[in-house]
Amino acid sequence: MDVSYDGTDFSGWARQPGRRTVQGLLEEALQKQPPGASVPKSVVVAGRTDAGVHATGQVVHVDVVPLSGPSGRVPVSPEGIPDLDRMAGRWNRLLPGDVRVLGARIAPEGFDARFSAIRRHYRYRVSDAPWGVDPLRRHDTLAWNRPLSTDAMNAAAAELLGLHDFAAYCKQRDTGTTIRELQRLEWARVDDHLLEVRVSADAFCHSMVRSLVGVLLLVGDGRRTDAWPGKVLASGIRDSAVAPAHGLTLLGVDYPPDAELAARAEQTRKVRTPMQ
Repeated sequence: MDVSYDGTDFSGWARQPGRRTVQGLLEEALQKQPPGASVPKSVVVAGRTDAGVHATGQVVHVDVVPLSGPSGRVPVSPEGIPDLDRMAGRWNRLLPGDVRVLGARIAPEGFDARFSAIRRHYRYRVSDAPWGVDPLRRHDTLAWNRPLSTDAMNAAAAELLGLHDFAAYCKQRDTGTTIRELQRLEWARVDDHLLEVRVSADAFCHSMVRSLVGVLLLVGDGRRTDAWPGKVLASGIRDSAVAPAHGLTLLGVDYPPDAELAARAEQTRKVRTPMQ
C-alpha cells in the first residue's frame, strides 16, 4: 500500500494507547474488510515517522488470507483477491482527510515494507523570509529568522556523506545500530525565501534527519563553521540542535528488483532492530 498523510494532528506513525496515530487509523480501516476476509493484526511500515512528520510516499504491507468466495459489491479474483482499487476507495471513505491510501497491490514474494527497503528519501523545508512562513505552508515549513547560505550548508553536508556511525545525530536507544550510509544531503533555494534539503540513506535512526538539519541550519546562518558538523559526527556525542518535526516529509522508499527482495530483507534483519 502507498500511503500519504499530513502529520500535523498525529502523534506519529506508531499506534499508541489513547493517541491519534496513522497506524491506528489505517488498521481500523483495514479491519472493516468484506465479509469472509481476515482481519490484519498489524501492518508493517517502511519508516515510522515521528509526531508532526508528513509523508507523500510511505509504504506499508499487511498479510491477509484470500477470500473464499464473492464479497458484496467488491469483485474478487479466482485467487480470492478483492479488487484493490475498489478497496482503496473504500478505505479512503473510512479514513479522515489527512491520511490517504494512494494505491494497493499484491506484493511480490519475499517483500517486506521495512526490511526489503534499500533507501529512504526525505525532504525538509525552511523559510528564511524576515516575515516568517507563507500561511499556506506553515504546517510543512520551518520559519528561520536569519538569512541562510546554501553554499555553506552544502559544504558542511559533504563531510557527512558516506558510511558512518551517526550516534551524534540520533536519539539514543538501548538497542540497534547507529551505523548508516548517508547517500544524499543537498540544499537548494527553490524560491526567494524557501529552501529545501533532500536527504537519502539506506535507513535512518531516530531523529537523524532532524538532527542533521538542525546542525546545518546553524552553519547556514553563520553561527557555526562548515567544519563543525563533521566534528560533531566524529565526537559521537549528540548535539542539542534538532529541527522541529513539521518541516519534514517522507517522499519515497526504494526497493531492489523482485528477485532480490527476500535476500535484502534477510540481510537487513541481521543488523536492524525495532529502530527504523
